[in-house]
Amino acid sequence: MAHEELLLSADVPSPCFVVDVDKLRANAAILNSVQARTGAKVLLALKSYACWKTFSLLSRAKEGPLWGTCASSVDEARLGREEFGGEVHAFAAAWTKAEVKELVSLADTIVFNSVAQWRTYRDFLAKKGVEAGLRINPEHSEGTVPMYDPCSPGSRLGIRLRHLPAGIMEEGISGLHFHTLCEQNADAFARTAEVVERNFAPFLEKCSWINVGGGHHITRADYDIDLLCSTLTRLHERWGAQIYVEPGEAVALNAGVLVATVLDITEADMPLVQLDISAACHTPDVLEMPYRPRIIYEHGDRLCESMDENGFWRCRLGGKSCLAGDVFGEYGFAAPLKVGQRLLLQDMAIYSMVKTTTFNGLRLPSIGLVDSASGRDVFSLLHVFGYEDFRDRLA
Repeated sequence: MAHEELLLSADVPSPCFVVDVDKLRANAAILNSVQARTGAKVLLALKSYACWKTFSLLSRAKEGPLWGTCASSVDEARLGREEFGGEVHAFAAAWTKAEVKELVSLADTIVFNSVAQWRTYRDFLAKKGVEAGLRINPEHSEGTVPMYDPCSPGSRLGIRLRHLPAGIMEEGISGLHFHTLCEQNADAFARTAEVVERNFAPFLEKCSWINVGGGHHITRADYDIDLLCSTLTRLHERWGAQIYVEPGEAVALNAGVLVATVLDITEADMPLVQLDISAACHTPDVLEMPYRPRIIYEHGDRLCESMDENGFWRCRLGGKSCLAGDVFGEYGFAAPLKVGQRLLLQDMAIYSMVKTTTFNGLRLPSIGLVDSASGRDVFSLLHVFGYEDFRDRLA
């Protein structure tokens, strides 16, 4: 981010998620270039990024380039319909009858995870004029972390080829969806596409659309956009179907920070730095993936980045909850941190904001924006959470 001095100042509350509007626009422009080159439609995966106050920058129905959203629940579908506009595609591992009844007024396309669920609701969807798709499991794993690998052995996600009836497309299925990636480059997608085309050809030739899922790290600096575009173009030309891509991280990659403050410093086997944020509550991927965020901080009159554990001063950063393992990890800094010092945890717009919890009654970080469209950095506070947010979700 280019706004660190402002974000490290007292003008920004702590803790606070701050979304970088300039970076959002830049990421959207890259995704739009893929659309222009290939004819594919890009959908925002709300499971990754759902800061709806920024949707006008992203949505083609407003001032942005993206065609719509993909949702994993009724509430995400409603958010996409009401705040983003454009197309809404919905997928879940299973749907309840009540959810499907609500979804038909919100989603353009509902994707099912099993043939049985599709057949349960196909007549109802046909009456409502909602398209239906099936998620397939190519049984081709590109993931490295089992929790985030949709095609790991025994995965519950997607229908395997041997379980897909030969005539299923004629029952009213308009397209197929597959998702094998997590934060990966285009080579992983190209390998997946080859497997899908080889094994599912009789079904692909009857698709009006093919959704290649998410996990494409398109806006990463080293991403092979040319390979992505050639693969998407080949899929479209070979099968004559509209291609959809549903990135989440790529939309808001490196477009946000979490502002934190040092509350206390104690000693054990090394200095223990207590922050006003929680890894367990506010950045759960730090523990689950695990993920190690880069940290920007002030040292004298200059900005520095954390040096892993090899810095001049090593410490362990701890979270605010009572969970013993609420720890961000060991970090190195140019000098000892001080109580009251601000830290900026990088790349926190994706997944962290949507996965926060109020465990221990810890208040959620505030949410704000930083924008330099006026020629100077401007911070806007969007939301401050309080006691009622904790209380009202429990009864």
